Amino acid sequence: MTASSPRSEQAPIEQDAAGLPAAVLWDMDGTLVDTEPYWMASEQELVGSFGGTWTRDDGLLLVGLGLWNSAEILRSRGVAMEADEIVHWLTDRVQQKLDEDGVPWRPGARELLQSLRERGIRTALVTMSVRRMAEQIVGHIPFPAFDAIVSGDEVDEPKPAPEPYLRAARLLGVEPADTVAIEDSLVGVASAVASGATTIGVPHIVPLPESDQHTLWESLEGRTADDVVAVARARREAVGR
Repeated sequence: MTASSPRSEQAPIEQDAAGLPAAVLWDMDGTLVDTEPYWMASEQELVGSFGGTWTRDDGLLLVGLGLWNSAEILRSRGVAMEADEIVHWLTDRVQQKLDEDGVPWRPGARELLQSLRERGIRTALVTMSVRRMAEQIVGHIPFPAFDAIVSGDEVDEPKPAPEPYLRAARLLGVEPADTVAIEDSLVGVASAVASGATTIGVPHIVPLPESDQHTLWESLEGRTADDVVAVARARREAVGR
């Protein structure tokens, strides 16, 4: 199912009296789904088609970046295409892999998402992939998963800037400080933290450092809405809210 149409320019919704976060904001690639290998393989194929070499370490540099920023890096490595062409070529290739090989869900991600929805907690998907790919993946979730989607082709300043998470909060009509964000990359965590969201980092391909600015979980497996609520409450107590 696709996300329902987001409401725009709403008055902010206050946190639930029971202490629930106003919303939980999800990254997609590497957090909800394990698509990073699809992206890296597609990048390698594209650079190779222009006679270049693209290694796993090269691919790691792009994890979490906005697609147009990644396109400029690929252009600097010899890909003689315009940035828009690169973005659409890579997206087409990854979407083809999703169709052929299936959607590789991260352990525990759909279960946690469903637990949040069952508690009545609003959710948004905040991804630097383009909307058509986000909608493709959301369409494989067998319940109404998200109230809004923010995609990389809808923001002026991609992650690590805070704009994607600020836009998600605005679409949901909530204060960013009353939300929890779940991210897997350094770039994504930086974006979420800068927005004011309580941030949970779940490292996948790239390690995340310990920090008092975010909470680290090894995995989403076995996590429930209660765990997210506990992180939100701890953050409020820490900042005296």
